Amino acid sequence: MISRIQLLIPLLGALALSSCQTREEKLTKEIKATLDSQKGTFAVAFIDLTTGKEIFINEREKFHAASTMKTPVLIELYKQAAEGKVSLSDSLLIKTEFKSIVDGSAYSLSATDDSEQELYTLVGQKKTLYDLAYQMIVVSSNLATNLIIEKVGAENVMHTMRGLGANDIQVLRGVEDSRAFEKGLNNSVTAFDLMIIFQQMALGKTVNQEASQAMINILSDQHYNDIIPARLPKDIKVAHKTGWITGLHHDSGIVFLPDGRKYVLVLLSKELEDEKAGVAAMADVSEMIYQYVAASR
Repeated sequence: MISRIQLLIPLLGALALSSCQTREEKLTKEIKATLDSQKGTFAVAFIDLTTGKEIFINEREKFHAASTMKTPVLIELYKQAAEGKVSLSDSLLIKTEFKSIVDGSAYSLSATDDSEQELYTLVGQKKTLYDLAYQMIVVSSNLATNLIIEKVGAENVMHTMRGLGANDIQVLRGVEDSRAFEKGLNNSVTAFDLMIIFQQMALGKTVNQEASQAMINILSDQHYNDIIPARLPKDIKVAHKTGWITGLHHDSGIVFLPDGRKYVLVLLSKELEDEKAGVAAMADVSEMIYQYVAASR
């Protein structure tokens, strides 16, 4: 005769398994509820690099890249430096005029449309590739970005992204190429692809270990911290790159816990009706994911 305890054992086991399986599902539902409270489209890609746990929401949806495309440009620069094609100590002449990818016609960048203005006072002078890369990431300089893209080549950036497994990232052009914009030739990203390149960087596999760490050091100095790091404890290091244009705010990067654990998080948005509230909602999601990881011991 089967005892009551024997009948209960499979049930208890099933309940325990169900509890284990639904922790990520519960968090995903909470994240969706937070983002669904805003009018707009959001994407989330998360991977815990210790446990391998993942959370995806609209991870393959394409978004205008805004300044998140500057991370792929940074990776290409360090790749070419590792190959000996350039040196980070090489200098470039500062200029504001560039050629459209549509017809080669000239267009210019202006300090009034850039998040960084100092470079515009140095036209005709030179800056090292490292200095330009630092400004491209930390203060999101559009001028520094265009100078570097002109040097390394957008097509090379794309080739490198494909080699890393980021098959949907499109880096077609520099910033403020209005003719290209009018023809729909825009830089674009998905949350999944940005997760891939940051995961490779966190594992020391983007170019090599030394280059990965050097890029993490730059990304850790990010000046704009209103999404992923906004609600995290002050001792949490975040190496990340933001991006924004009207109705759109992104953040993407690696989060380092004091005990050595780390995870990658990408939060993208578009068509935001209330940008301030949308940014706050994404900061809330970042905090929720941090609390989830911190409790996973």
